[in-house]
Amino acid sequence: MKALILSGGKGTRLRPLTHTGAKQLVPVVNKPILWYGIEQIVAAGITDIGIIISPDTGDEIRQVTGDGERFGCAITYIPQRSPDGLAHAVKIAQPFLGDSPFLMYLGDNLIQDSLANFVEEFLKQSLDAMILLKQVPNPTAFGVAQLDGQGNVLRLVEKPKDPPSNFALVGVYLFESVIHEVIATLQPSARGELEITDAIQALVNTGKTVIAKQLFGWWLDTGKKDDLLEANQIILDATLTHAIDGDVDDATKISGRVQIGKRSNVINSTIRGPVVIGEDCHIENCFIGSYSSIADRVKLVDVEMDHSVVLEGSIIEELHQRIVDSLIGRRAKLVHSPQRPKASRFMIGDDCQIELV
Repeated sequence: MKALILSGGKGTRLRPLTHTGAKQLVPVVNKPILWYGIEQIVAAGITDIGIIISPDTGDEIRQVTGDGERFGCAITYIPQRSPDGLAHAVKIAQPFLGDSPFLMYLGDNLIQDSLANFVEEFLKQSLDAMILLKQVPNPTAFGVAQLDGQGNVLRLVEKPKDPPSNFALVGVYLFESVIHEVIATLQPSARGELEITDAIQALVNTGKTVIAKQLFGWWLDTGKKDDLLEANQIILDATLTHAIDGDVDDATKISGRVQIGKRSNVINSTIRGPVVIGEDCHIENCFIGSYSSIADRVKLVDVEMDHSVVLEGSIIEELHQRIVDSLIGRRAKLVHSPQRPKASRFMIGDDCQIELV
């Protein structure tokens, strides 16, 4: 079995951060979102992985992710010249996929459930397709599945005004090679794309066996700032272990689970976990509150921060106010200005310099 990860797309909901980088490489707990999906796929026993990339961000994804050796897999990169739909991505990946059954995974998704059981069941039952669903409180915002009593898929509806269920389509699908025959006959949707939901519906309409399985753990779409901060919080809660590999002076107080990377210096600060701090950071006279992730080579001086993500190379100095619920891009610089509110909320793109007034 093979896997296909979709890692194109413009990441418009995370702009300006994604003007200069791939949304799938934005880190959650200091690890690119894309890598979580790769690791889950490999853990399910699939080691031949194709990654769909766009002209804008493909080189960056190749450089950061590599050939798959670090994950124990082989990665093939497949350029998609324009974002013409999920089914179009499968179409251009057909030379890589061949006649193999495959798992398709949207690269900006994070799920808690193991994929191994779904893969095993799909192969044992000789299904034509399997879709994964999650119960959501707001199904009108998602693609929604209508099922029969046995879990077979009857109908898929995209963002329905009157949802037939509260089961949203998660961005993970398993297909047999018959899907290629269906996609070859698809017509573009009203938005000009080849839709994977149309392809799945065509399988259903022609009597193919398409079943749905429910996720019971968390599912996170990291396409927006608040979603990414939520993902950072959940994964810190679920995975962080205490490890101090940097230098911490005697005046610093650390409580809870905190990771501090190599060659990082922490001086006269309070860190209240769960918090992760990368390598080669300088933290001085700071309060770093729970659910914050600080990437490599960040400098923080006289900063109070809670529930925020700071990407690599950023500098924040002498703000004398608390940063909350913020996502701060690579190499950003925030400096003190005399007039200020008591708290601020930021989403700041790469290479910005901000002076607070």
